[in-house]
This record gives sequence, C-alpha cells and structure tokens, in this order.
Amino acid sequence: MAGHEILTPREMYEADALASGRFNVQSAKLMENAGRAVAEVILARFAKCRVAVICGPGNNGGDGFVVARLLAAKKWSVVVYLAADHLPRAGDAAVMAKRWKGAVKPFGDFGMAFVGKSKPQLIVDAIFGAGLNADFPALWAEAIAAAHVPVVAVDVPSGLDGLTGHVRGASVKADVTVTFFRKKPGHVLEPGRRLCGDVVVAHIGIPAAVLDQIKPKLWENDAPAIRPIAIEAHKFSRGAVIVWSGPELQTGASRLAALAAARGGAGVVSLIGPPDALRIQAAHVTSIILKPAESHSEILALLDDERVRAAIVGPGAGLSGLEEKVFAFLAHAKAVVLDADALTAFTDNPDELFAAIAEHHARPVVMTPHEGEFARLFNDLAVLDESKVEKARAAAARSGSVIVFKGPDTVIAAPDGRAKINSNAPAKLATAGSGDVLAGIIAGQLAQGVAAFEAACAGVWLHGAVAQAVSRRMLIAEDLINQIGR
Repeated sequence: MAGHEILTPREMYEADALASGRFNVQSAKLMENAGRAVAEVILARFAKCRVAVICGPGNNGGDGFVVARLLAAKKWSVVVYLAADHLPRAGDAAVMAKRWKGAVKPFGDFGMAFVGKSKPQLIVDAIFGAGLNADFPALWAEAIAAAHVPVVAVDVPSGLDGLTGHVRGASVKADVTVTFFRKKPGHVLEPGRRLCGDVVVAHIGIPAAVLDQIKPKLWENDAPAIRPIAIEAHKFSRGAVIVWSGPELQTGASRLAALAAARGGAGVVSLIGPPDALRIQAAHVTSIILKPAESHSEILALLDDERVRAAIVGPGAGLSGLEEKVFAFLAHAKAVVLDADALTAFTDNPDELFAAIAEHHARPVVMTPHEGEFARLFNDLAVLDESKVEKARAAAARSGSVIVFKGPDTVIAAPDGRAKINSNAPAKLATAGSGDVLAGIIAGQLAQGVAAFEAACAGVWLHGAVAQAVSRRMLIAEDLINQIGR
C-alpha cells in the first residue's frame, strides 16, 4: 500500500512539520517546490496564455505567489488577485508574496478582467487549502465559474473540506488539482472527487519516512495481487462457497452472486435453498452445484462441511425467516458475506445482528450496505456531519465486521480502524444486481484464504475494473460476470 496512503489535513500538517524539524527540509523550500510543481503542471498541460492567480491570505496563497512568479518568468501574462484584506504578513507566505514583483489587484476587481483582451484564459485557485474551517463565499465561487475558463486548484479547490470531501458553503470546480506528497480524503470522497477534476500528486521534498511517525490508517484502494493457481490445486483446495438462494420468484440475485464467486476464484460454488427455487436455478446454471436445504438441520449440515470456506446470505433472499438463517450462517460458516436482505432484516434490531457477530468473533464477516441499508442499520451514524470514512469506521467497530459502504466512493473499513477509499468504479455500475456481483467476488476472495479486509478491498477494486472493461455504454449486472478473471 506504499504510495497509496491518504493523509488527513492534520496529518499533512504533521508531515510538513516532520520534514522541517526531523529531516531539516526548510519550510520555505517546501512552499517553493509546491508552487513550482503547480507551475510545471500548467506548463505541461496548457499553451501560453493569460493567467489569473487568485491568492488567499495563508500558505495556499503563498503557493500561488510562487506559481505567478514562475509563470511570469516564462513570459506568460500573469495577474495576481488577492482574496483577502491584506497580503500575507508572516511566515513563508509573506516571503513568497514579497518575491512577486508584479501588481496585486483586489479580488473585487476580478470580474472587470472579463472585458476585452484582459479576460484570463486560465485561473489558478490558490485561495484556501484543505484545512478550510469556514464557509467559502458563494459569490467568489460564482465569479470564478463565470469566467468559463480552465481552473487549476492548488491543494484542493477552495471551499472543499479536505477531510470530508464536503463543500463548505460553496466551492470552486477545478479541471486540475495539484496536491502535495499524498492525497487527502477530500480528493477521493464525493463530491470532492468531482470538484477536483484530474488530481496530480506532486512530490515536493517531504521524505516518505515521515509516514513511519504518522502511521496513517487510510489508503486509496488499488489493484490487488492476484494469487496464481498452484500447479497441484484442485477445486476444493481453491475453496468452496455456499450461497443461500432466493425463493422461487427471486432467484436472480443469488445466482449472480454465485456466478461471481466462481469467476472470482472459488473452486466450488453451491446454491442452497428450497427445491422449488433450485428448480428455477437449474434452468440457468451448469457449473454451480444445487443442494436442497429447507430445515435448520439441513442448512447446518451444508455449512459445517470443512471444505466450505465462505458463504453469502442476503441477495434476493426475502425477509421471511431470514434472521434465523443469518444466525445459522454466522455461527457455522467459516466466513460470511452479508448483503441486501440480510441487512434489511435487522432494521428494527441491529444490535441482535452485532451480538451474533460478536459471539463468533473469530469468524470473518463482511457487510456490504449501500447508503439506504447503512442508514437502516446505523441510523445514528448516518446523520452525523462526518466523512464517509469515519462513518464506515464507526460502523465497523460497532458491528465487529468489515464494512463495505457502497457508492461511487465506496469505503471499506475494518474494526481496527484501517480503511480504504475506492475510486475506480464507473457510474454505469449503478444498476440492479451489481451489488450481488460484488458480494460474490468478495466471497470468492475469502474462499481462497484472503483475510476479510483484504478480500473486501480486492473485491471492490475488481468490481470497478470489471465494469470499466465492459465496452457497452450502459451495462446490466449479467455483463459483469464474464469479465471477471480476465
């Protein structure tokens, strides 16, 4: 996970301090390097043009003054606008402001620049950075948007909370955001990801060794290492998965999960359930084994098979009698993925579910709620003004399970506080059945002996990659199955 760490604004301040203190990297040098990195991105991506650099009163503004100076040195036409009552008066930002020899205009004059040949062709937003602690004025965001030109943001678009990805008041929308050393949560959580545009991470001289002190517990999800199949492998050594079938007229979701588990690496996958449901399943599957099981004892006998390493319950399961089946799966399966109806079944009594997980705490459990299911299980957490990461972490700690909090910015969180934010999922995954496929991929990873947090992270990333590989502009869940494992 090296290089994929995500730092909170507070952790980034600590990284700056450690670089200056323990590693003797001058803070002014870091600011100069930051501004230079932004200027280099501009020089590489844009033709020479008129640039408006809008600087705030703090270090973000100091970076902006560096950008202005370096672009002007390349003979670009640069105008600096000050979004503050005064120039930076102290610290490195004041030093960089003094090095700028051009004019500085008040931000109130910015709209006047739209007339004739003085209109900027590119805007650099260096007003506020990731540690914003007040609302950003809507009039300022509107003035920048009204220029209808590309925007390059320094660190984060002004108005974006770097910790939560939420908008504080209003926000600039950037085409490119240049941040430093490591991304922050706001770069990958929605709506921040959309507001940032293309995010470039620039290395400005902060040694990676500072992370040994900071010990971050948040990463951007990345491609998993796929285990090769051993030459001596057989179907049971690759792991068996059991999937509880939905009732007769609701078999599709469990079938998608079973097929995804098989494509995801499990050696044997069985759909279990009432005979009338399995007759429907039989018309659609060949390599998936069908095992009738209606009574409690029949279900336990299948779950207790030593060769079964993972089980899925919930997709299309229906709510009738489901709580008892979930309890049976939690008590007897070696690892469990709870999805869809298995989560909804506990809307009125989530603590009973969490107690059942705690009773068998050695058995890995992965829960995969979308926003609505999350709110039903963790209604007090859902309404908190916290980041999606903190909500998922709190849910994981409370439930004792790995939480896959689904969405365009899916967060995977473990009870010990580790978390990853996924960023490779295309919007076309927003279709019925795609979550069932995700549950199956995760179970396929669990069946191969992958630990629960890692299996969930791998499943989420592979799910996004599979959707990207589907060439259709719009997809249905069935399109995902044959792409898995390619």
